Amino acid sequence: MTISAQIRALALEGLETADIAKRLGIRYQHAYNVLKQSKPSIGPLPAEGDGVAIEVTPAPKSPTTAGKPPLPVEALTDGGFKLAGRWILSSDGNLVLETPVPRDVGVYAFVKAGIAQYVGVATMGLSKRLYFYGRPGISQRTSQRLNAILKAELLGPDAIEIYVASPPDLEWNGLPVHGSAGLELGIIKKYALPWNMRSAR
Repeated sequence: MTISAQIRALALEGLETADIAKRLGIRYQHAYNVLKQSKPSIGPLPAEGDGVAIEVTPAPKSPTTAGKPPLPVEALTDGGFKLAGRWILSSDGNLVLETPVPRDVGVYAFVKAGIAQYVGVATMGLSKRLYFYGRPGISQRTSQRLNAILKAELLGPDAIEIYVASPPDLEWNGLPVHGSAGLELGIIKKYALPWNMRSAR
């Protein structure tokens, strides 16, 4: 099967363009161009009586969108998040931050086209945590996964912005409550975040 055929087959399974590019190890733009060219026509259906069985199944819904609303950037900023910078690709194709981000412990959100795609907590500090997305270690599966997604997305037309917040730690009945970890979990449970695997639960 050709790469183009594989791209179309994965799209029919409901995969997003970035996921297709990642799975096949190709550039986002390649997958995008194949799918764009495929949209106008899928060809004529076989005539009745040709002996060809056609089974039509709807594309599966993304698990992250089932019953959860998207998280618009306005909700983040209304909640105290601030724009800290953007992801960019360096001249040698590496994922880097456009400007330095704070070192504080906090929560970060990756925003594309005004909608949050991913939310995470940085218990080691925002600057250090985001560094690992650009240079993931061999055992850092989440960082490796997001590195591939971000690189693929940055080949498209939309910027990936980074919003951050540093909520205070709290106390409940004399016990400590980590403000950042609680905020991250609350957002993941409430909103559809396509790049968060836990958002599907």
